[in-house]
Amino acid sequence: MSVFATLVEHLADLLQPLFGASAAAASIVLFTALVRLLVHPLSRAAARGQKARTALQPKIAELRRKHGKNPEKLQKAVLELHAEEKVSPLAGCLPGLLQAPAFFLLYHLFSSDTIGGEANGLLGHRLFAAPLGERWVDALQGGVLSGAGLVYAGLFVVVGCVAALGYRLSKRMMAANPVAQAAGGEQLPGLGAVTKVMPFMSFFTLVTVAVVPLAAALYVVTSTTWSAVERAVLYR
Repeated sequence: MSVFATLVEHLADLLQPLFGASAAAASIVLFTALVRLLVHPLSRAAARGQKARTALQPKIAELRRKHGKNPEKLQKAVLELHAEEKVSPLAGCLPGLLQAPAFFLLYHLFSSDTIGGEANGLLGHRLFAAPLGERWVDALQGGVLSGAGLVYAGLFVVVGCVAALGYRLSKRMMAANPVAQAAGGEQLPGLGAVTKVMPFMSFFTLVTVAVVPLAAALYVVTSTTWSAVERAVLYR
């Protein structure tokens, strides 16, 4: 924690001439961009994996027709097919999993009053009028139209726009990849509910931004925006 706090402070010092009092917030955005840049090769691999899994759908449908009454045999055949085609069904999860430690590190860093036995100086940094260690509920105490309230309003607008883009991308991808069917042609149990909820997943980011410290919210907003642009490019 203390090492990471020092890194944020140094980045903030470097960005001070450009961003003034909001330099620490800018350093978090820069840190997030660096994390996403490091994870980008895995995102590209995940996109290739998604396209490869899409290409396998006719073969998987044939396996369902062949082994639909024997779930264990069907599962084994599908896994063998993925192994034969060198396609990992879990590849798409890796970019998100590898980013989780960075998010939780920021969350704890800006939720702690002390770091290494000393007062946490990072809590004094702000994004315009909003302290990086406070949450939306803290901003509301000064009023929705207060300085901190307007900062959060701006973040919610950005997240809403990105979520709308994510919704459109999800709908487009689902239209290009029809839901799996069981042997008799009926939709597999539970899959209909998943496909209905999936396009709205992007909007859950609004909840995250509202309940975490502003510093962690900045990470989420920056990462979500990066993801939307990345998906638009990689899955076009």
